[in-house]
Amino acid sequence: MKHLPLFFDLAGRLVVVVGEGTKAEGRAALARSAGAAVAQLAPSQMTIEDFRGAAAAFIATDDVEGDSRVQALAKAAGVPVNVADRPALCDFILPAIVDRDDVVVAISTGGASPTLATILRARIEAALPQQFGALAKLAAAFRSQVNTLIADPARRRTFFRRLIEGPAGRLVLAGDQAGARRAVLTELDSARNGQTPQGIAHIVGAGPGDPDLLTLRAAQLLQEADAILHDDLVPPEVLARARRDAEFVSVGKRKGRPSWAQADIDAELVRRVRAGQTVVRLKAGDPFVFGRGGEEIDALQAAGLAYTVVPGITAALGCAASAGIPLTHRRIASALTIVSGHSAQGSRRPDWASLATKGHTLAIYMGASEAASVRDLLLDAGTDPTTPVAIVENGSRPEERVSSGRLSDLARLAALHSQRSDAGPSLIIVGDVAAYAARKPEPNFEFAQVS
Repeated sequence: MKHLPLFFDLAGRLVVVVGEGTKAEGRAALARSAGAAVAQLAPSQMTIEDFRGAAAAFIATDDVEGDSRVQALAKAAGVPVNVADRPALCDFILPAIVDRDDVVVAISTGGASPTLATILRARIEAALPQQFGALAKLAAAFRSQVNTLIADPARRRTFFRRLIEGPAGRLVLAGDQAGARRAVLTELDSARNGQTPQGIAHIVGAGPGDPDLLTLRAAQLLQEADAILHDDLVPPEVLARARRDAEFVSVGKRKGRPSWAQADIDAELVRRVRAGQTVVRLKAGDPFVFGRGGEEIDALQAAGLAYTVVPGITAALGCAASAGIPLTHRRIASALTIVSGHSAQGSRRPDWASLATKGHTLAIYMGASEAASVRDLLLDAGTDPTTPVAIVENGSRPEERVSSGRLSDLARLAALHSQRSDAGPSLIIVGDVAAYAARKPEPNFEFAQVS
């Protein structure tokens, strides 16, 4: 190594910063963040006495002669010194830093390529959740109890590894500190009684289908899951982001096809978590938007089991963005309602009269097969028959198809999508903003515009 990485405790210790401007201010802020008592001074009248007793000095005068003169004073006082952008004058260098409270990662290229250090920092920033420092605090809080309960060092290491990577750790990263402490206490009881510890369920949104639209947390959990219970609408490209040895269980529900009952999915989640598994319940779009995520949480809560929820980009947002449709627009639409097309003939019908207003965008899920009913209900509620509509099938995916036209012709447009044997999930957008679908150049566009 060209430089030995060391972490110094600067709490309450003097750090001298010489200079003004962005570089000096940045170094002063960094030292203060470590608890140092910072003296920021101008270089013109400094003497060796200004450095006496300092733990470190940072020099950033932007002047070669000034930097050299002040550096000599610091060296004469026996103080380690860093001079901005002048590696030959430095006793130590500043690494690129990823700060997660008690967890700090320092990256250095020995001055060879600061740009490379910056790129590495960005990648590590993306990989380390913001709550990672809280995870270290949780482990520290239970260290003495674990050491007392588990005498064998190997078993202790196994326990702490599970604390960090298992349910407690995931609850911390989701921001549930109280739940995490309860999970650790439960695992301590299991260790005391020789029982198998419980697992955790993650209710995860897979987004509209493009694997690059997964959230960072969703991608991380797919790599950690023992089992993935996934919707039928989650495409293979998303499932391919999971760890290779995970168990995949398709529990999807598709209209007119044999499928799992919701009660069976709930029971399977509970069974696997009780057996100690880390389970990802992977849902297309967002789990709380027509995804029945709330019902699965009810089952997990009733069983007293740990869970987290990871939102996903829901179809209304993903499909509209991919088709170039702004769901709200300052001059066109100031309201958005997301509604299920299947409710058009169901017992819990939306108030279509309140939705059929100018300046209001409707995003209708699962509506292609009910397009005629949706059209009639909106027309009966007073919607203009010439209101623009768009249908986005397989939104955000390579096989995306978009058709657009008027509300009066919605049923015929929907038939172009729903009657094909390879039809994918479709979203209907109703409102003036839907006209934007016809303005976007679309290389995959296969359907004629309806004039």
